[in-house]
Amino acid sequence: MTWTGFAFVFGVFFLTHSIPVRPAIKSRITARTGPRGFTVAYSILSLGMLALLIWSAGRAPYLQLWAQMPWHRHAVHLGMLVTCLIVAISLGRPNPFSFGGARNAEFDPARPGIVRIFRHPVLVALALWAGLHLLPNGDLAHVLLFGVLAGFAMAGRALINRRKRRQMGDGAWTELNAAVAQAPIFTRAASWAELAFRIVVGVAVFAALLILHPYVIGVSAL
Repeated sequence: MTWTGFAFVFGVFFLTHSIPVRPAIKSRITARTGPRGFTVAYSILSLGMLALLIWSAGRAPYLQLWAQMPWHRHAVHLGMLVTCLIVAISLGRPNPFSFGGARNAEFDPARPGIVRIFRHPVLVALALWAGLHLLPNGDLAHVLLFGVLAGFAMAGRALINRRKRRQMGDGAWTELNAAVAQAPIFTRAASWAELAFRIVVGVAVFAALLILHPYVIGVSAL
């Protein structure tokens, strides 16, 4: 894999993430697949392109910028546990601020849950994942990979906010955002059983990532 090939994969990655979510294109796809179908298809495409991008970074010319230290992996383990919990708690929940919220009509700004802390929890999780993986991967290709992905996730929040503000109307978006900001950070869970289930799923996914890392990525996470 040359630097040119790596740059090409990077370009395709961004195209496949930006073109399908353009309002005109997304509306056409959603009309045929439905909102859930679009979310599933977009998620599969995103994961596939991410896997290809990671594979390309591992085969790009190696140029070390810093050496890996033992504490780097411990920091990644702890951070990835938090990341998995954020995704498990937020995925499939009402979130009118996000591009992937489900049943947004049921969203209660007085009980926003994790949306009180993170308006875009999945993007926060992506930024955490990328930022954490910078620590033990100090070669140029992986620094470019994870650095750009972290920046992409952070910039995505502003882009989605702007799009949602336009769709909802500036007044409605501002009012909803203010209501969420005034809600308590911690509220009683609507269902303790569901919360417990989501936490268990998050821990299980974290464990699975540790176990499968050498088989999927080619390098042991331990």
